[in-house]
Amino acid sequence: PLHRPEGPPARARALIGSMTDLHHGRRLDDLRTRIDAWLDEFSADNPLIAAVDRGTSDDTSLGEPRWYVRMVGEEKDFTTVWLTLGQRTLRYETYVMPAPEEHQATVMEMVLRRNDQLVGVHFSIGAEDALYLRGEIPDSAVTSDELDRVLGTVYTTVESMFRPLLRLAFAGRFAG
Repeated sequence: PLHRPEGPPARARALIGSMTDLHHGRRLDDLRTRIDAWLDEFSADNPLIAAVDRGTSDDTSLGEPRWYVRMVGEEKDFTTVWLTLGQRTLRYETYVMPAPEEHQATVMEMVLRRNDQLVGVHFSIGAEDALYLRGEIPDSAVTSDELDRVLGTVYTTVESMFRPLLRLAFAGRFAG
């Protein structure tokens, strides 16, 4: 008979051994402080920033630390980006538009093709089939430059895609 070793295979043990510890104490405080400082600097005298707020995912001290940045747009009036600090990553997302009423297959093809060109962010379907733009970075990558890149990518993607998506997904509302 075949003898199988106990526990996970060697490759899996190596990967498990290299995983980072969960946030605790100073590490979590450092990440919060880093994000707070970046947001303070980013929003100071920035005409695109309409609001910034901080809280937690469940509005208690036990929830994941969470921030939102509301930016004024030209194509879409406002783009609100939620930043949520998880166990090992910083997740970010913004609501793009409600579920398409028309041309659903064409809209989905459009965003899937756009996903292929995006770095660090992707279109996805959320609650009630609405379109979102989401991404995440490892907590070790949380720097001012990377946070600038994240918000810049989200903002420019929404600004470039919002009107074409809206006109296609709700074509009947724009007719005549």
